[in-house]
Amino acid sequence: MILWRNVVTVLACAPLLLAASARAQEPGQQQSAQHPGRSVVMSKCFQCHTDAMFRDQRQDRRGWEAAIHRMIGRGGLWSSEEIKLMADYLSSDFGPNSKPVTPSR
Repeated sequence: MILWRNVVTVLACAPLLLAASARAQEPGQQQSAQHPGRSVVMSKCFQCHTDAMFRDQRQDRRGWEAAIHRMIGRGGLWSSEEIKLMADYLSSDFGPNSKPVTPSR
């Protein structure tokens, strides 16, 4: 059961990783792989969510922080530092003014 959950998690992460890799190669774009919050989001959020949740919402930092706190109300366990890192990353890469990431086919 745990093996299948890990396989599903890896498969769910693949489109986001490919899209982030493509964005990192574009000139003038900040490399999202360098953001420390990215690894926290990948390890904490992809246990339940797919990359579509992040691509579709496009919230500012305050909106992402509120979403994270809603997940805490549903059982998520994160430190205040992890919350800050996740909100910073999500608002910079998936905020209202960020360039939309389309999954590669």
